[in-house]
Amino acid sequence: MDGAATDVNLFTLFRPAGILPGILVFAMTYLLVRVTSGGIERLSAQFTEFRLALQQTKAIVRLALALSGLGLGLSLMVSLTNETLLAFAGTIAVAVGSSLRDLVAAIIAGVTILIDRPFQVGDRITYGEVYGEVIEIGLRTVRVVTLDDSVVTIPNNKFLTDVVVSGNAGALDMLVQMDFYIGLGEDLPRAKALVGEVLATSRFTYLRKPWTVVVSQVPFAGALALRLRAKVYVLDVHFEKALETDVTERVMAAFADAGIAPPSLPIARPEPRRVATAG
Repeated sequence: MDGAATDVNLFTLFRPAGILPGILVFAMTYLLVRVTSGGIERLSAQFTEFRLALQQTKAIVRLALALSGLGLGLSLMVSLTNETLLAFAGTIAVAVGSSLRDLVAAIIAGVTILIDRPFQVGDRITYGEVYGEVIEIGLRTVRVVTLDDSVVTIPNNKFLTDVVVSGNAGALDMLVQMDFYIGLGEDLPRAKALVGEVLATSRFTYLRKPWTVVVSQVPFAGALALRLRAKVYVLDVHFEKALETDVTERVMAAFADAGIAPPSLPIARPEPRRVATAG
């Protein structure tokens, strides 16, 4: 008898007259999210200095519209009296405990990411073996586009327990490191000055933040070498690889013109040949 009563209560949750309006609300919400996202994308492309702020706003607006549309649509389709609300809550609890548990956990994690902000849309993040730019924080997943233009989709709840590194933390600029190696006997002051000159004159360098060249003596291919580590801020994270290419090409050309050689690789000596002798 209890099972039959439960079935009746669950059936009375739905209002037939509200099903069509609820579906229309879901469809309009989907279209509104698409139109709003497209408009913000066009604005971010036109006003590049506000690109990250607009992208971060898009993530919040998408989530707010989706949750509002979901709530409004369900309120039209479901009769939320005290009795039916209790029955509906029990049904949701059972569903969450089985098939929808991971989905609800991902949605809660998505809201947590937007509030706690360990990273934002537009950030360059490292998650495990994945490195790229966050292009979307959705209800269930975070989408990251890697530097080879692959889109990686990661469930939101993964970021609540695993380590994630943000390279620019919501800023357009980001620190980039590049290593150059020279031999121990080379002209170190000249080499350091050449690297600094290239960093200061690259069109991708963000000159409002300081650049530096750190020198260390390190093992290199079984021997010792001097490592010149260039640390410079890129003007926009989109130019990260362009900066690396520009600086590397110009530093290598400057080293060649100045006669500064890379570390000498150890010469592998051939093993002596054994000659068989007659006994």
